[in-house]
Amino acid sequence: MAGRRRWSTEEILDAAVELLRSGSTESFSVRKLAATLGTDSSSLYRHFRSKTELLRAVADRILLDAMEDHLPEGDWRQRITSLALRVREAFGRQPQLAAVWGRYASGGTGSRLVVEEVLQALRASGLPDEEIPVRYHRLAVLIAALVTSEAGVSTITSQEYEQGMELFRVSVLGADPERFPALAHFARDVRPLGADRGAAFEELLAAQLDQIEGVVRSA
Repeated sequence: MAGRRRWSTEEILDAAVELLRSGSTESFSVRKLAATLGTDSSSLYRHFRSKTELLRAVADRILLDAMEDHLPEGDWRQRITSLALRVREAFGRQPQLAAVWGRYASGGTGSRLVVEEVLQALRASGLPDEEIPVRYHRLAVLIAALVTSEAGVSTITSQEYEQGMELFRVSVLGADPERFPALAHFARDVRPLGADRGAAFEELLAAQLDQIEGVVRSA
């Protein structure tokens, strides 16, 4: 009788990505993944010690895709902006997986490539060495938050979107002007959270880079 097929680490990750695309991080389990592959959980634990380790490997794979064929070009600002947009685009193609990255982060080769590029760009900016780790951390938090937030909106159904828009209209346009005078005043100009995220992403990133430039000038 033939034994069970042995799956490679890459094949396991491929299957995990497909399972996460059709579900969520919360509903994902090693048992479900094993069933998809026609094997048992113990065979997967030979590759990954836990569900968290597996999810981190999935997130790292997206970062590897983002860094594929990446060649640093331009000044330090252009390098960081280009990198941020590449990461955003990579997770934009697989938005369900952005939540995995935001929750579990990553410590693999993809993550190291991203961190290395940001650190090198910050060094090229002229920042003092003692400022670089702090500024890196702020950039990392900002980019991760923007990417995961944007991806979260892109995964909702059209019905959920319409329901959200109706709630937005009721809560904003229907606000009592005596209790919420500022909200009533700006109600017709306030935009829902999902609107124009592309421009917001780039503007918030540029503002963070402006801060770094200010530190460089003062140093």
